[in-house]
Amino acid sequence: MLHRRLLLSGAALATPALFTPRRAAAQEVSLRLHHFLPAVSNVHRHFLMPWARKIQEESNGRLRIQIFPSMQLGGAPPQLYDQARDGVADIVWTLPGNTPGRFPRIEVIELPFIAHKRASVNAKVTWALFDRHMRPDFAETHIVTAWAHDGGLIHSRREVKTMEDMRGLKLRFPTRQAGEALKALGATAIGLPVPQVPEALSQGVIDGAVVPWEVVPAIRIHEMVRNHVGIPGTPTFYTASFILAMNKARYDGLAPDLRRVLDANSGAVAAEMAAKVWDDQGPVVEEMVRRRGNTITEITVAEKARWEAATAPVVTAWVAAMRERSIDGAALVEETRALVARHGQGVA
Repeated sequence: MLHRRLLLSGAALATPALFTPRRAAAQEVSLRLHHFLPAVSNVHRHFLMPWARKIQEESNGRLRIQIFPSMQLGGAPPQLYDQARDGVADIVWTLPGNTPGRFPRIEVIELPFIAHKRASVNAKVTWALFDRHMRPDFAETHIVTAWAHDGGLIHSRREVKTMEDMRGLKLRFPTRQAGEALKALGATAIGLPVPQVPEALSQGVIDGAVVPWEVVPAIRIHEMVRNHVGIPGTPTFYTASFILAMNKARYDGLAPDLRRVLDANSGAVAAEMAAKVWDDQGPVVEEMVRRRGNTITEITVAEKARWEAATAPVVTAWVAAMRERSIDGAALVEETRALVARHGQGVA
């Protein structure tokens, strides 16, 4: 009888453990973000790190983003998008322009004399266009955000004042459309990922590059050339678009509350954070370069009109190429120009 009572007592003690659900441990996730610039670059220090820190804080430390700059996870910059697709990295920061023609619709903001001179405007325009038209081109990944930088400059060994000064100048370009525009102006356009610019300059492969002010210190271009020429006003000569792309399975596998934190720091919010880096750091870099004694100029408004006329066929050719891919490029150009005008109202 005593033995029976002990068995019953043991069963009673065990019952709560069998029928009371255990509280599931809160999910903790670490994501690897891969990109191509060094850790000293403005975008690493002033966008990617604060963005990752904000997500960590808002998730109470449960969602962490570890950043790997300078292609530390291997590969070359043109492979970054596929690294996100394939899970080599969880998130990548990259340029669609690194793989020319693969993402056709986003090229519209990169066409010559379409974009605004301010990154804040270009970010709003790019994300609006992305949300409406561009997701099918990036269906292999989850796009966290997309944006475009401020008006880029021509940095070269010799001074550029007119279209005639561009003839034969070997210039690195970041996107297919910037390359076509440079050719239309008479330059020899050479496509290179931005980390290769210093070596190409030192070896005489190029005479200069088109990049925005923001990236200049990261690749030390101001130490290798002394002439920097900008384009007055809006529209500007060129911009390049960027994306933060995430592996789909990693995004879908996040706990709902962690996904909400990431989503709250995606889209227009993240694009605005990124654009602020270009708009804030550009003048800082320009002043640093000016103090160094380099020559900083702008082409005249009249000369800009010549450049716009010379590069107009690039836009026409792009529209025709899009038509062959069953994409209404003309409508995209019209919408982009209207968005630039709308979001650029009152922006100096």
